[in-house]
Amino acid sequence: MSDLFAALGLLLAIEGLLFAGFPGAARRASENIVATPENALRVIGVVSAAIGVAIVWLVRG
Repeated sequence: MSDLFAALGLLLAIEGLLFAGFPGAARRASENIVATPENALRVIGVVSAAIGVAIVWLVRG
């Protein structure tokens, strides 16, 4: 469970750095996400989740 919280903390830290360092790019990316069809977002989400699980599996394996 502590690994989950560590991962969430890292996610928030990296995301915060991106928004703080590149606010214009973050705003444009958000606008692009709103304009992207739901099916494409769903595919991107599944692929991202699979890559994340694979990375954790390789690191922890």
